[in-house]
Amino acid sequence: MAIKCIARLRSRRVVQDQLQTPNEVEAEGGCCWANLPQELLWEVLLMIEETESIWPQRKNVVACAGVCRSWRFIIQQIVKLPQLSGKLTFPISVKQPGPKDSLLQCFIKRNRSTRTYYLYLGLTNSALSDGGKFLLAARKCRRPTCTDYIISLQAEDFSKGTNTYAGRLRSNFLGTKFTVFDGQSPQAGAKMGKSRSSRLANLRQVSPSSNYPMAHISYELNLLGSRRMQCNMNTIPATSIAPGGLDPTTQAQLNPYQSTPTSFLSKSASMENSVSDQKNGGLVLINKAPRWHEQLQCWCLNFHGRVTIASVKNFQLVASPENEPAGPEHEKIILQFGKVGKDLFTMDYRYPISAFQAFAICLSSFETRIACE
Repeated sequence: MAIKCIARLRSRRVVQDQLQTPNEVEAEGGCCWANLPQELLWEVLLMIEETESIWPQRKNVVACAGVCRSWRFIIQQIVKLPQLSGKLTFPISVKQPGPKDSLLQCFIKRNRSTRTYYLYLGLTNSALSDGGKFLLAARKCRRPTCTDYIISLQAEDFSKGTNTYAGRLRSNFLGTKFTVFDGQSPQAGAKMGKSRSSRLANLRQVSPSSNYPMAHISYELNLLGSRRMQCNMNTIPATSIAPGGLDPTTQAQLNPYQSTPTSFLSKSASMENSVSDQKNGGLVLINKAPRWHEQLQCWCLNFHGRVTIASVKNFQLVASPENEPAGPEHEKIILQFGKVGKDLFTMDYRYPISAFQAFAICLSSFETRIACE
């Protein structure tokens, strides 16, 4: 009953915004739904957030945030970060670190004819066949000296001049080295915007004309004849995987006293921060070492049933201990990717990387590497 009421409130708010000017809405205190008792409103919205825990039902939580400013404020307080709840609610969630306690299961569909890749959130165990919640899309663009993968928040819009632009992945000529560029400042917080056009997705923080380098990926052959992969996450400190450690994005989101919006940082300032993080010990991800299987007489990785087809593209990434002794945190799989069909792949990730970062890393595995084949 409450869900149907929310749907009606949301539709009425859309009509109200169309009939009234912004000054008229502001003069009336936003909307009539903002005058509901706060205690009752909190209990109703909390019930909706707890019961609508999976997609597509979770769209009702997003609808609640669009009713009015007071509703949006309460939803912002109730909805926890993905690393705490394991849930992706708003579009900005794809730029936030994944859950700490488990891998978030996703999958990638490849369209060979259009050179497009689609990232979906796995909703059920049969999501690979039934479809899931769309998260991101990428389109491959070949250039004379490199290859670009344009990553978008929309399935069919890959223009850099719109707010759907999330970032891009660029390879060198040989396809052995890659750079991940974010469309927004790596230090930008994930606070929901106040304007009508950006309050649900925080899309105005994504500047279509900006590109901030946030990760570097390299491939080379190892002694086993397979490809060695290394990812330098410039914007994530190595201490983020330590007990109690936080990445800069989470620190900004958990700091209620931050008065200067980091989305207004200049491009040069952001790049200086990235270089500083790298010098101070940025997180480095490397391939998990395979183990020798006596029965199969080969080197194997345990994907726990998430990968069913052997492929050179399959990989598991863990944190590199660098020059320090390896601890339990260096055994946890942060990202795994593998083939389950001709054009179907699974992608599971966790804290401290986001869905966007994981997707970009997996896209690099699709690119032909002349020097690594």
